[in-house]
Amino acid sequence: MRSKPVKVVVNDRMQKGYVYHLTEPEGRNFHPEFNPELTPKEMLELGVFGGKYMTDCQAEFPRSWFRHARLSPERKDPKINLLGVDASLPLSEWERKGWINPADPRGWFQWYCRYYMGRRIEDDSRQISRWKAIRRHIAAVKKNCPKGDLNCRRKQRQAILHWAYDPRKI
Repeated sequence: MRSKPVKVVVNDRMQKGYVYHLTEPEGRNFHPEFNPELTPKEMLELGVFGGKYMTDCQAEFPRSWFRHARLSPERKDPKINLLGVDASLPLSEWERKGWINPADPRGWFQWYCRYYMGRRIEDDSRQISRWKAIRRHIAAVKKNCPKGDLNCRRKQRQAILHWAYDPRKI
């Protein structure tokens, strides 16, 4: 636990005046069932969400996360992604399916970035359950692809990367 919680105030295109507190050290004290293979920084460097996802909210997170990040400030560019494919549903679909918590209007990756930084909220257990459910996609890749063949099921592998699993290890 942090000796003193750190207050974070968010003011970006999707949230104005949202306040949360970092109560745990960065990258530490995760729930015992939550063991992501990649940090947010590593994911951004590999290429996720067509590079568009984090372009207007960088002030909230460490500068080091963005030093080598693959970003596309103008619009989503799937070529930036590790596997060069679009593996994302539009935000409107996430909202329609009820996957968005108002605390994290950008979805799971925003939740993960804030969790990694040390925020803990009631929604953590739901998001960790969603993260664990992605294992079915890992099983499908293992069943249908030679190990390490990044050309096999590229879209599914890219989606796995969006959930902090390393598709290069499958």
